[in-house]
Amino acid sequence: MSSEAPAQSDTAVSAHRSRSPSPVNHDVLTLRALVSTKDAGVIIGKAGKNVADLREQTGVKAGVSKVIPGVHERVLTVSGSVEGVAKAYSIIVSQLTSANPPSPVSTNSPTHPSSIRLLISHNLMGSVIGRSGMKIKAIQDTSGSRMIASKDMLPQSTERIVEVQGSAESIGRAIEEIGRALLEDWERGLGTVYFHPGAGDERSGRRPGQSSRRSNGRNSPSPNMQSPQPSNLRTQNISIPSDMVGCIIGRNGTKITEIRRLSGSKISIAKEPHDDTGERMFTIIGTPEANEKALFLLYNQLESEKERRVGREQLQQEEQD
Repeated sequence: MSSEAPAQSDTAVSAHRSRSPSPVNHDVLTLRALVSTKDAGVIIGKAGKNVADLREQTGVKAGVSKVIPGVHERVLTVSGSVEGVAKAYSIIVSQLTSANPPSPVSTNSPTHPSSIRLLISHNLMGSVIGRSGMKIKAIQDTSGSRMIASKDMLPQSTERIVEVQGSAESIGRAIEEIGRALLEDWERGLGTVYFHPGAGDERSGRRPGQSSRRSNGRNSPSPNMQSPQPSNLRTQNISIPSDMVGCIIGRNGTKITEIRRLSGSKISIAKEPHDDTGERMFTIIGTPEANEKALFLLYNQLESEKERRVGREQLQQEEQD
């Protein structure tokens, strides 16, 4: 199929707020999802008709990433108002359900719900899940959908999958609530390393989008030992909760030194929190590839520490019981 949707680049910010001083300024949500190549064809439609109709009906910008030989998944990007994006995804789910009707063999079983796999920045997952999972539970209760958040970041990225299951209408309602949560904390999504289907597949041996537990960076490719040209250097900033900074630095700085060595990036850490959230700023300077690797390793270390703390709390709770 050659009818690509010439719209949104799949490197757009996962959730951002327009900062134009214009009096007609409004919030703009850009929400990405992982879809199969087959489903991408349905979304685009013959000669691009479906995606053109979608834009006209909802006022959103929508597009699908290009086909990569040997890779069976693509990224769908929808951008617009929260209501428009939610409506667009609801329409898309309806189209996919119609194109993939349930098998007659399973007519005696409960109808399997339709679903969409959203790509959410690791830094924004807290905004969707909430403290003790209260936010994600509220979204499910309000929308009538079911949501499953993956624990791991996708290969060579800092994005995770949130699968939303249910009817087209309930998925649309859930996405509207998710979108509002993302826009409220949009700044946390800055610096996201976006997932590209096919990234890291030869190394990992996994189908794109398939989650697996990663406990360290030992499977990452060796850092480029050549000195980068100054013109190719990039600077990225990420915020880390103060109580997690120690686990990233490690005893006598051993862990942050290892992350610097493996990634090839220079990483500096602010001595004091940068605002009342108590978070400290990490500044990463290096080539785009080196910075991507540094972010991966940093977030991986955070995940490992969070899992360790959860395990410790569960053990303490069991001892008290």
